[in-house]
Amino acid sequence: MRFNWNYIKLAALVLVIMGLYAFSNARNSAKNVTGMKVSFVGDQNLYLTEGAVNKLLIQKYGSLQNVPKENIVLNTVEKAIEANEMVKSAQVYLTIDGELNSKIVQRKPIGRIEGDTKFYLDEDGKRMPLSSNHSARVPIITGNISGKSLEDVYVILEHINADDFFRKTVVGIHIKRENEYQLRLRLNDFVVNLGGIDGLEGKFSNFKAFYAKATKDQTLEDYAEVSLEFNNQVVCTKI
Repeated sequence: MRFNWNYIKLAALVLVIMGLYAFSNARNSAKNVTGMKVSFVGDQNLYLTEGAVNKLLIQKYGSLQNVPKENIVLNTVEKAIEANEMVKSAQVYLTIDGELNSKIVQRKPIGRIEGDTKFYLDEDGKRMPLSSNHSARVPIITGNISGKSLEDVYVILEHINADDFFRKTVVGIHIKRENEYQLRLRLNDFVVNLGGIDGLEGKFSNFKAFYAKATKDQTLEDYAEVSLEFNNQVVCTKI
C-alpha cells in the first residue's frame, strides 16, 4: 500500500496550526484586563464624561481591572453603557494587550425645551435629559408644549439644521398653540410667524429671499413681525 506523503504532511501541518491556535486562544483568554479606555466618536461636546462611564461600569460590575478576559461578556457591557440616557450606541472590545476599550456615540440634541420640565429634543425626535457637563447651543423651545407640538417642532428643527442660513440665524421656536409657531432670530428683534408645518420648504425659501432683500435695503429694523402663514407670501408688519 502506497502512502501519499504530501497529504500526510498537509494533515500534520493543519493539526499543528490548530493546536497552536487553540493554545494561543486559551492563553489569551486566561489573561486579565490590564486597563480601561473610553473614547467618544464624532461630536466632541461631552454630555457624558469618561469618568462617568467608568463609574457606571464599576457600579454595575465592580472593578474590571485584573478580571480574567474570559469573564468579560462584551455584549452585556455594551448594553450597560447604552442604558445611559446620554448614549446613542456603544462598541466594547478587548485588545490583544488586555485593554477594555469602549467607543461611544453620544445622542445629539437639536433643540432645548423650556417648559414645566426642561430637556433636549435629540436628532431622532426623542427626549434627552440636560447634562451637567455641557450645555448645547441649540434653539430654545418655549410656549404651549404638547406631544403634537413637539412632533411639529422636530420637523421645523430638521428644516433649520438642513440649511446653513437658518442654522446660524434661528435661536428659538415659540409655540403659541398647535399649528401656530414662531421663529426667534439671533440678530433681529422681529418675530417670524411660521404658522403650521405645511409647506415649510416654500416658507423658508420665501423668508430667505425677503431677508436678503431687506438686508440690502437696510430695512430689517423697520419690522415688528414677519408672517409666512399665507400661501407663497411674506407679509410684514412695521414697528
